[in-house]
This record gives sequence, structure tokens and C-alpha cells, in this order.
Amino acid sequence: MSKVEERLAALGLSLPDVAPPVAAYVPAVQTGHHVLTSGQLPMVAGKLQYTGKVGAEVTPEQAKDLARICALNALAAVKSLVGDLDRVVQVVKVVGFVASASDFTGQPAVLNGASELFGEVFGEAGVHARSAVGVAVLPLDAPVEVEIMVRVTDPS
Repeated sequence: MSKVEERLAALGLSLPDVAPPVAAYVPAVQTGHHVLTSGQLPMVAGKLQYTGKVGAEVTPEQAKDLARICALNALAAVKSLVGDLDRVVQVVKVVGFVASASDFTGQPAVLNGASELFGEVFGEAGVHARSAVGVAVLPLDAPVEVEIMVRVTDPS
């Protein structure tokens, strides 16, 4: 087990299986030393945990937990390409989309669910640039979607 996966286990978490694409794309691609993931939904065992808009059907606290699930799914996608999450040397960028009720403005707090997980797992290497965007609707009526870019080392 990698050191990253040991830290996840210490948090009571484990990497899920890579979520299969719901359209014509792949979960992640690597270009040079960077891995970019497709948008990851809060799927657990192939099912969304909640549906609807944050600030209406989904509370901000629930949405923050969903962003954490999205982050785990993104890490699973990264591992599927690089084989070992210990090769991640920096979480470079996190982009999060929050399906928001028309008066909801707490998107940054929702995305903290993902950002805080990366900090807990990678320490300083988890500090990243981020965008938190409110949108009208997401695929499958998901409340949150997260994509990441990480920098990795060469395989040893």
C-alpha cells in the first residue's frame, strides 16, 4: 500500500474503483508530468449519493461531503494511469462545479471538501489553485463535480 493510501486509511477512507465514464471520454489522461482528470461525480458503488441543487434539495454540508467523494474518485482516476499515488508531487489545480439554487453563493465552502482532503492526504503538495463555479445543472442531476490536475514524477 502506498503512503498516500495509508494516509487515506488513517482517515477512514479508501480509493474506490474508477467510475466508468457516462459519455464519450476517459477518466484521466497524462501528458508529460501532468495528469488531468475528467469531471468526477460523487458516485459510490456506481450510484450518486444525492441529486439536486445545493441550497435547495442538498444542504451545503452534504455538498461538501460530496466534493470529498469526488476528490476520492479523481484520485482513483489518477492512480489508474500512474499506478502509485506516491508519484504525485503536487496537486496543481482543482476545478469544482456546484449545481446551485439561484440564491446559493457558497460554492467555495462546498469545494473545501475536496481541497481539505488533498491537504490531509498530500500535506504541502496538496496546496493548489482552484476554481469554484456555480452552475444550473450537472450530469445526472449531480450536485457537485470535481476535476483535478496533478504533477507526477517519472516512474522509478
